[in-house]
Amino acid sequence: MTAAYAHGGDPDRVLSLLATWLGHSDAAHSYWYLTATGELMALAAGMLEPLAEGEPS
Repeated sequence: MTAAYAHGGDPDRVLSLLATWLGHSDAAHSYWYLTATGELMALAAGMLEPLAEGEPS
């Protein structure tokens, strides 16, 4: 997942492929195998669009 975020990949596709590889019927069942490292969270947060000035949060 970290590589997908770091190298411009598609994290949704990577998770879907991981779920398939693990034999899961739904990608939601694969989240248990992921670790929320600081690096992964920072890369994921970097993909979020910043709020426009004056826009309520």
